[in-house]
Amino acid sequence: MKSSKIGWVTAGSLVVANMVGTGVFTSLGYQVVDIHNTWSIIWIWVLGMILALCGAVSYAELATHVKRSGGEYAFLTHVYHPLPGFLSGWVSLFVGFAAPVALAAMAFHGYTHMYTGMNGTVVAVAIILIIALIHSFSIRQSSLLQNGTTVLKVILILLLIAAGFYISPSESALLWDDSWKPELFTSAFAVSLLYVTYSYSGWNAATYITEEIENPGRNIPIAILGGTLFVGLIYIALNLVFLRHNPLEALQGNLEIGQLTGTALFGQAGGRWMSVAIGVMLISSISAMTWAGPRVVQVMARDYKALNWLRTMPGSEVPVRAIWFQAAIACLYVLTGTFEQVLIYSGLILQFFASLAVSAVVVIRVQASASSDNIHQSVVFKSPLYPIPQIVFLFVSVWFMGFLVFIRPAEVIAGLIVLAVGTAFWWFTQRAR
Repeated sequence: MKSSKIGWVTAGSLVVANMVGTGVFTSLGYQVVDIHNTWSIIWIWVLGMILALCGAVSYAELATHVKRSGGEYAFLTHVYHPLPGFLSGWVSLFVGFAAPVALAAMAFHGYTHMYTGMNGTVVAVAIILIIALIHSFSIRQSSLLQNGTTVLKVILILLLIAAGFYISPSESALLWDDSWKPELFTSAFAVSLLYVTYSYSGWNAATYITEEIENPGRNIPIAILGGTLFVGLIYIALNLVFLRHNPLEALQGNLEIGQLTGTALFGQAGGRWMSVAIGVMLISSISAMTWAGPRVVQVMARDYKALNWLRTMPGSEVPVRAIWFQAAIACLYVLTGTFEQVLIYSGLILQFFASLAVSAVVVIRVQASASSDNIHQSVVFKSPLYPIPQIVFLFVSVWFMGFLVFIRPAEVIAGLIVLAVGTAFWWFTQRAR
């Protein structure tokens, strides 16, 4: 029988689709409020790419060592203890994927309402349910949807970049003088890097479906490193196009950067079509998160009886119940409108677990050097320049989390409450055993 597992192309498209969402089309409006030099903007996106690549090489090594789906859940459970692994999965279950799906679905309506004229809540819920339905049949069906929407997304972005560099601008925010040097040490630069870090999130998507990838030791590193580098270059090019075709005053505080640039390039009709194009891109993002998120729940359900009902059903290769459970949570966020604050504090929690996962690379290296049978020799991919990528990632993460503690104490407390509830649930599951 022909294997239903996927190769590095589909895994890479999952990474690209997870990463490229609304962030790159909105965050520049926040950045240029206080940062005006083009070199400073480029540095923000380059640093974001470097940080993502440092995480990517670490996750690639962990994935070839642990060889199990679930991302952080599988890594932390294997290397540290079931509790931190469970908590990372707990956060993914209720926040990490469901909330971004809801946000992307709401943004989809925001970009397409001029053509549909429908109620925003109805459109958002409908797109979540339709994509969940498509992913409920088979891995092949998921692959077709993911590859198709991601290819369309990449084509649209490359066309925008090509037009942006080919068409001469009428007004521009490009500024190439020496004012970038003092801007690098401002609080505004730090805050902007937070937005960029969010825009780069999703580089670890392939590690959530490790067991569905053929030859993961080879294909996962190619998918996440290639996907991250590709997206990083696209981000830099897109922001240069945005700056090249819009005056600074128009960009400042504006969240509709894509539509604004489409109008500058192609007129009012072009701006409307750009909104529709971004809406189509969001379908790819929703699809990617609908594919990856339930795999974390699927793996957790194998280990915890209380979640056993979310396991893959006999005769099926996809976790149908987990897919619909995540879709239900996403719809709840849409209906209640409470997901925005959830996204803010989830960024801190998710960064914390990502830091634990990256530090796990150091742990397994130390264990390997101390082991008489050298357990790490079987790992196919090893992080290059070890331990520099891990040190860089952990240093920036500690700064990132410490900064959020001071500027967002309420969200930090909310995140701690989520972890406390998850810890209590895990404790009760252990007592039930």
